[in-house]
Amino acid sequence: MSQTAILFQDVNYSADDLKILKNINGYFPEGKIATIVGPSGAGKSTLFKLCNGLRSPDSGEILIKGKPIINFHPVELRRKVGIALQSATMISGSVLENLELPLRLQGKTIDIEFAKELLHDVGLDGDFLMRNAKELSGGQQQKLSIARTLVNQPEVLLLDEITSSLDRVSQHDIEELIEKINEKYGTTMIWITHNLEQALRIGQYTWVMMNGELIESGESSLLRNPQDKRVQEFVKGEIV
Repeated sequence: MSQTAILFQDVNYSADDLKILKNINGYFPEGKIATIVGPSGAGKSTLFKLCNGLRSPDSGEILIKGKPIINFHPVELRRKVGIALQSATMISGSVLENLELPLRLQGKTIDIEFAKELLHDVGLDGDFLMRNAKELSGGQQQKLSIARTLVNQPEVLLLDEITSSLDRVSQHDIEELIEKINEKYGTTMIWITHNLEQALRIGQYTWVMMNGELIESGESSLLRNPQDKRVQEFVKGEIV
């Protein structure tokens, strides 16, 4: 096993007497782009909520860089593990105000040059700083959302279906952006996607989840030749 960013050991989680995650054992390698695929209701988004402390497992243990997640202060954990969602929610105001939001919650302000550098990292010009964030295109808002998660310089970035509502060109832009950030900062990326071609294209490591279980994991090429019959059916489109 390579250096591990997040490790799950016998993790279970239930809500309203429904078992959502069942005995999850697996890891995500440090510094890589990992993808999570699986049909709807597999527990993928719930897994993310456990990774950044929005939910706690019923049993089992989650370790972030070898440290049990329960030993992190919530603020420290969310700085270390950032998350970007499918809906890139913008607050009313400028791009700068949106970028500054994570720091304002800590009683801090953002350095303008740092803000411009973040925009540059996500392919937006520094001139965007004073633009109205809600007037940006969908692709531009998603880039801004990713830049905002980078303000705290997380070691792990969780990406939940971040391109599913974008056109093909914007999807490609975001994919290139994620690869660039991963290469520049060594940030571990964990990306939930329903697009198997995307998972193969951008992923270096992949989890396949179904019905709350981790069915198969390994190099993303496993999607071309899965060993488990259920995964074979899923890849063929027989399970959605």
